Amino acid sequence: MSNKLPVLDLSAASAGPEARARFHEELHSAARDVGFFHLTGHGVTEAETAELWRTMRAFFALPEAERLSVSNLNSPHFRGYTRIGDERTGGSRDWRDQLDIGAERETHVPAADEPGYWWLEGPNQWPAALPELRTAALHWIDRLSSVAERLLHELLASIGAPEDFYDEAFAGLPHLHLKLVRYPGSAPDGAGQGVGAHKDYGFLTLLLQDEVGGLQVEAADGSFLDVPPVPGAFVINLGELLEVATNGYLKATNHRVVSPAGTRERFSVPFFYNPRLDARIEPVPFAHADRAPGVTQDARNPLFAEYGRNEIKGWLRAHPQVARRHHADLLTEGSLVG
Repeated sequence: MSNKLPVLDLSAASAGPEARARFHEELHSAARDVGFFHLTGHGVTEAETAELWRTMRAFFALPEAERLSVSNLNSPHFRGYTRIGDERTGGSRDWRDQLDIGAERETHVPAADEPGYWWLEGPNQWPAALPELRTAALHWIDRLSSVAERLLHELLASIGAPEDFYDEAFAGLPHLHLKLVRYPGSAPDGAGQGVGAHKDYGFLTLLLQDEVGGLQVEAADGSFLDVPPVPGAFVINLGELLEVATNGYLKATNHRVVSPAGTRERFSVPFFYNPRLDARIEPVPFAHADRAPGVTQDARNPLFAEYGRNEIKGWLRAHPQVARRHHADLLTEGSLVG
């Protein structure tokens, strides 16, 4: 893994057979060897991006009382605003605040015979003082869902798999998730953990980051390498379900964010492209399956084929205050995994 991630142009997939073949070769290599890359040619316009940045910055400029009016402590679905330091990664606090948003859904209170992960389906919380935020955020979810769907098709094709193999897993009500994140500078105690090292739960993450930097990706030797921003590009990384799907041929890669120095702010917008909560991720048939080394084994982070189990596991760990307030019954190990 080099210090500079590959830059891939998605529009090449529509530029004729030869260009698509070259794109597939580059995509295959990036996804197998690095697990991270920059994506250009995605079709999201500068105007769309500027509107999201504008409304996002306006949200974080609201008085704290207005941000806390949509606190995620109010939501059994883990939607809403998280104060600085209230989220945990690897057991340590993350020095950032954020607004968690999903596709708008009706509340799904799980029946006695249903898994607890259905609590993750429900409505968002929106600040009354900034109605345009809802429009911009839900538009972003729609736009990036289309980009991610196309990218997943091309990725599967690049490894010799049926490109529509997981369409059924996303059919109906996919669990789409957007975060608006602010890193407010270094913590008062000098800790540099903007967000700790982790892997993402789902299929693909599309990250929009500003010019400040701070994202780092783990290399094969355990060191962390900087991912400087590329104007107009999304940073793409593979989630744990693609590792499960390919028996480890494609791997989810650890990454983290180092807090900006002093009081300098950093803003980023990760979008997580995830299937339905109840989707079971069957192994995909692909041309290189005989070279798959197996899924990473980590007793602290078991991976499940049923997507919702991975998702609820992460939320309960990352947001202990919400978990204790709304989901004490899910905090036992049996409920957590089943």
